[in-house]
Amino acid sequence: MSADDIPTREVAKRAFAAEFNDAAFSFKESDDDRAPVYLLFPTGAKANRVFVIGTLTETEDVGEDNEYWRGRIVDPTGTFFVYAGQYQPEAAQELRELDPPAYVAVSGKPRTFETDDGTTNVSVRPESITVVDAATRDRWVVETAERTLDRIAAFGDEGNEYARMANDEYEMSVDQYIESTVSAVESLDESGDELNTASPEGTTQNL
Repeated sequence: MSADDIPTREVAKRAFAAEFNDAAFSFKESDDDRAPVYLLFPTGAKANRVFVIGTLTETEDVGEDNEYWRGRIVDPTGTFFVYAGQYQPEAAQELRELDPPAYVAVSGKPRTFETDDGTTNVSVRPESITVVDAATRDRWVVETAERTLDRIAAFGDEGNEYARMANDEYEMSVDQYIESTVSAVESLDESGDELNTASPEGTTQNL
């Protein structure tokens, strides 16, 4: 195998939960069976891998015959769901052993799943789950806000092919993400360390 044939790991992209959960469209850029699958962010970027940090508020084994763990991770804009089973043993072990609430960093692959009623759920298949501190969570919020606003600023650029694709697929204004992004940063001044107040109550995503 030549160096050109060795697959390279995609850079993990950052997005807040509000945008991530709106990203219902996935695609490939070639017909190769091994071609990476990308999630299209509404702000005009493709993501084969994502990096998120938030508060793990709930874990549950939702498997039937085998362990299949679901984790609920909250950021200032909404909720990420992560799922790990026998093919993600290290991540599944983390979800099994962690005691919520806890700040966690997750790197993984975005996945879409269409339910019986036609709704598309978006989740993360984790490659790694790591416990972090509040300062690391805060830095992620600030850096993710910067990346999001950069994508919005470049959305109208003539050569931005993924922005054009997002405009066609989602038919929504990216301006809505400006408000949620600014609110996410402002929430850092108000929230402090949330671990003593995090609650597992909230929405539940069904496979």
